This record gives sequence, C-alpha cells and structure tokens, in this order.
Amino acid sequence: MSSRERATQTHARITREIVQEKAVTLGRAGERLEAALATLAALAVAHARARDDAERAQLAAEYEHTWRLADTARQTLVIQREAVGLRHHRDVEAQFPRPARRLT
Repeated sequence: MSSRERATQTHARITREIVQEKAVTLGRAGERLEAALATLAALAVAHARARDDAERAQLAAEYEHTWRLADTARQTLVIQREAVGLRHHRDVEAQFPRPARRLT
C-alpha cells in the first residue's frame, strides 16, 4: 500500500470518527433537553397539587431555574444541529415544545 493510499484511508477514518462524535454529541444534547423538560413537567404537576403558598413558591423557583437549564439545553441542541449541517429547527420545536416560562 502506498503512502498516498494510507493517507487517504487515514483521512477517511478520521472523517468517520468526527461524524460519529458529532452524532453522539447531538444525541446527548437531545437527551439533556428531554430530561429538563420532563423535570419541568413534574414540577408543574407538583406545583398544581401543592397545598400551601410556601410550597408553591419553592416549586415555582425550582421551575424557573429548571426552565433556564432547559433553555440552555435547547440552545445547545440547536447549535449541535447546526454543527452537523441541519439549519431548520422546526422539528426541534415539534419534538420538544417550549413550556411556559413561569407557572401561574
């Protein structure tokens, strides 16, 4: 095998590894967003069932903090998608709808 063929194979292998790593990173970003949204949903249910104002206030504060984490996770997912060439993000909104900013 010539050095040119080895270089071509090495380049192809490295390119495959980069593509695989981008896919893994994209998957992790989606998982983080999904987990944050699940936590938000659980906090909203707990808030609705809370019996006193102090508990509701605590849950509302936790919700707002988690909402910020979810928003960061959404931005990370969008950035990761753009890194792999996906420029339209309608499917992100469809799969991971953005919850209310604050509980009522």
